[in-house]
Amino acid sequence: MADNEPTLGSIGQISRQVRDIDAAVTWYRDVLGLKHLFTFGTLAFFDCQGTRLFLSAGDKEEGEPGDSILYFRTDDIEATYHRLKKRGVAFRGAPHMIHRHQSGVEEWMAFFEDVDGKLLALMSQVSSAVSPPS
Repeated sequence: MADNEPTLGSIGQISRQVRDIDAAVTWYRDVLGLKHLFTFGTLAFFDCQGTRLFLSAGDKEEGEPGDSILYFRTDDIEATYHRLKKRGVAFRGAPHMIHRHQSGVEEWMAFFEDVDGKLLALMSQVSSAVSPPS
């Protein structure tokens, strides 16, 4: 690619369909603690530290592809896991290491469901010297 050609930047917005916009706004704002930007009719927008989450109410049509998993970065996956669990978040399991890089840095994840039962995840890179308990 030539130096003067445009390149793709970071993701600016992620879209996700929900059944009930009011319940979703309450859950993403009050349970996950995301900053609610605004709601317009059946559309709601949140700031995820520079990436916008766009929720829209409606039923997915037959044959339409599924939603992507939203992966939320966190510096302390264990503390975030416990905080969200106390708020009633349904996790599919405790934080666990999914990969160890040659440098010793470990990739940790914990998967959970939103108010509609759709999959989300916590993700964290940690030094193997300070790995969360398994």
